Amino acid sequence: MCGIIGYTGKSPCKNILLSGLYALEYRGYDSAGMALLDNKGFTIIKSRGEVSRLEEKMRAFHAPESSCGIAHTRWATHGEPGERNAHPHVVGKTALVHNGIIENFKEIHELLLSKGYVFASETDTEAAAALIDLYYSETGEPLSALSLACEKLCGSFAFAVMFEDREGELYGVRVGSPLLIGAGDGESLLASDTAAFPANIDRYIAMEDGGISRIFRDGFQLFDMSLSEIKANEQPLTQISRNTHKDGYEHFMRKEIHEEAAAVLKTLAAYIKNGLPDFSASGVDTSILKRLSSLHIAACGTAMHAGLFAKFLIEKFLRIPVFAEVASEFRYKEPIFEENTALLVISQSGETADTLAALRLAKERGIYSIAVVNVPSSSIAREADAVIYTHAGREVSVASTKAYTVQTALLSLFALHLGLLRGNICESEAQKFCFSLSRELPEKIDEVIAREDEVRALCLSLSQKESAFFIGRGVDAHICAEGALKLKEVSYINAQAYPAGELKHGTISLICKGLPVIAVSTQLSTAEKTAANIREVAARGADVYLVAPADFPQDGAKYIFSLPKATEPLLPILAATVTQLLAYHAALLRGCNVDKPRNLAKSVTVE
Repeated sequence: MCGIIGYTGKSPCKNILLSGLYALEYRGYDSAGMALLDNKGFTIIKSRGEVSRLEEKMRAFHAPESSCGIAHTRWATHGEPGERNAHPHVVGKTALVHNGIIENFKEIHELLLSKGYVFASETDTEAAAALIDLYYSETGEPLSALSLACEKLCGSFAFAVMFEDREGELYGVRVGSPLLIGAGDGESLLASDTAAFPANIDRYIAMEDGGISRIFRDGFQLFDMSLSEIKANEQPLTQISRNTHKDGYEHFMRKEIHEEAAAVLKTLAAYIKNGLPDFSASGVDTSILKRLSSLHIAACGTAMHAGLFAKFLIEKFLRIPVFAEVASEFRYKEPIFEENTALLVISQSGETADTLAALRLAKERGIYSIAVVNVPSSSIAREADAVIYTHAGREVSVASTKAYTVQTALLSLFALHLGLLRGNICESEAQKFCFSLSRELPEKIDEVIAREDEVRALCLSLSQKESAFFIGRGVDAHICAEGALKLKEVSYINAQAYPAGELKHGTISLICKGLPVIAVSTQLSTAEKTAANIREVAARGADVYLVAPADFPQDGAKYIFSLPKATEPLLPILAATVTQLLAYHAALLRGCNVDKPRNLAKSVTVE
């Protein structure tokens, strides 16, 4: 979950590395550091906290004009987030930055202590650096040292490494965690994400899992763990793939919410032809989909809530059981796969460690897999049997917003596609729903966003509270789960979501005077039941915030946001946008760092 960048080339690199760290800061911001290499050896600069603090320290520090260096922004796993544990770690002639976890670092630590190594930090990373240095001192050859070290290390890791007597060279290792190579005219880079690459880098290579790279000014080489050279698969680097500008918005989170309508429109346009769903470009095997007797869904966090939304729709359209499972639990529960089943995995980054592990388990069992991801060439995209891309563009804010909205819209279309394939839905119905999704939904999202001031007004009271409940029924319960996650992520209000009817089975004991209860009611079939639950909590003193169409029951609600008139299947997605704005404005009013909530990182690449 940390961010890595390394550079070697024709230009002084400290500002290139610093700029790259800012672009990677969504991956962690507990501490940051940089190592520069010139003919005098390593120069190390580290700081606690965000990258801006490292920049302040660098201004007061006369760093050499080196053209080779590595840098890191950290999400702490081992040891507190301070300078002592910040990367890079330097041991002997080896400097290393690391994303991931070394699971057997204690064993490695003990081995190295017996060899005379002394450790200055509490990290697993320093043990890896020392092990590489041990083998480098024995072999004198960087590739051999890295290969031998990787044989000993267990876990998921990406390394960028420099050796003190190899000026102008970088080395990369990828085992589980993502690592990319950027190539330009007379300069090369390593990074966790293309966002970190400067504008003059015009192509990139996604390192294969279990790969080692040697990076130098005029190019690179790729090797497998046996040090056999392998061919690179170069991809063009577009401006979209690295755009991290706020474009005049105060925060990325608000910018990304405002981009939802355009992102939905762009994504759905890629999968609708002649007014009907068409996923042929994704490589989805329709013969397998026609035979499905069940479906498994695995995802984490916000993507899991999109998966629950998909479960509701697929069961409704296909009348087959759908098993939605948190990916971190999926492979540990020994899932039961029927003969005619498939796995659908959902991940914004395509690198989510638990989701990738679930995918690999299914593949081991011979289960057909479909991935919904936003990042081409990501691990999940490369390993799934078929890939459905969400063309949402970059999402920088740690709290996912537009990615979720695009996922729910796209999964709605995919559920419709399944229903049409199986004969559960006729073409005329499918065309109407496609029109609603691709034309009506973006317009209605924009209508919600245009009323942002109304949402902010609701937050004046909400932002002063320390806990809240979300309640809804059916598909609305899944919208509530995502709304509660957003509120707690960015505002630190302890928000919990419950199916509305479950409150009185114990949790209603927590309802007290002035407690916020956000109720979502978008389905006519459950509107009266939800209204009854609203009256129950209002009678016990709760302040009810209702998100519902204007013609739904409103008695008992103290604050109301009336959804725009829209086709009923679209209303839950519109309600989700409202809850995103609630979280954003509540967090702002509480003085929180909206884009960088404490203890979080955007891309969860460790289990």
